[in-house]
Amino acid sequence: MSDVTELIHQYLRHNKKFPHVFCPGCGHGIVLGSLIRSVHELALSKDEVVLVAGIGCSGRIAVYVDFNTVHTTHGRALTFATGIKMANPDLKVIALMGDGDAFSIGGNHLIHAARRNIGVTALVLNNSIYGMTGGQSSATTPKGAVSQTAPFGHLEKSFDLVKLASAAGANGVSRGTVFHVNMLDRLIAEAVSRPGFNLVEIMSPCFTQYGRKNKFKSAVDMFKWLKTETSPLESWEQLPPEEKAKRLPIGTFLAGQEPGLEVLYGNLRDDLAAKEQPR
Repeated sequence: MSDVTELIHQYLRHNKKFPHVFCPGCGHGIVLGSLIRSVHELALSKDEVVLVAGIGCSGRIAVYVDFNTVHTTHGRALTFATGIKMANPDLKVIALMGDGDAFSIGGNHLIHAARRNIGVTALVLNNSIYGMTGGQSSATTPKGAVSQTAPFGHLEKSFDLVKLASAAGANGVSRGTVFHVNMLDRLIAEAVSRPGFNLVEIMSPCFTQYGRKNKFKSAVDMFKWLKTETSPLESWEQLPPEEKAKRLPIGTFLAGQEPGLEVLYGNLRDDLAAKEQPR
């Protein structure tokens, strides 16, 4: 067994639904490894980490990791994560969601979690489709893409998750892909260690429900797309406008250091308690 394999197995629940449920070519298994490596890099104990997952393919990751885990209802991962963080601010709370879970049914929860700047790390696995429930269009399905509910091409605009989270008030916002694994490890580790609300959008291909309907010949072609059609933010910013429109920037877009809501609440509680002390 290699050193990397041994490292990953330290953080897995043994004999739990292996081999995993993800389809061949799905990027979610890569996210699982990246999450584990990030936690290990930060030297966090398993008891310090809470992984809150919603409904969807991404939610199955919570089954495998040997952290404190909560598998919640559809679109409500951030509400559970908020309660956990406010009850125990010392925990590292990670909400892991799909694009539908986070930005369709859970969209209102996400913008208010960002506005409140609650100290939760939101990992949004964006495969541009409802993968588990049959391949319906989601809030991030590109305009013109084919889906089970848009057989002649999707007519709606898609959300830009980075812009939406930034406008809503998130402390940290980044985007990575499952092709750029070393960058993804770094982005997750930085988000978990940064105060306040941090969102990491992770581009993770779904060949089964999205790729086959949209002229990708194989899952490998979807990974090649992530390689050729994305650019590190620093390089992307140097491109002319017409080239920017053709490529997807990846990297860190916001990296604030404002304290999270749980810290402000704790400070207020302590101040009120001090004022009530008899003199």
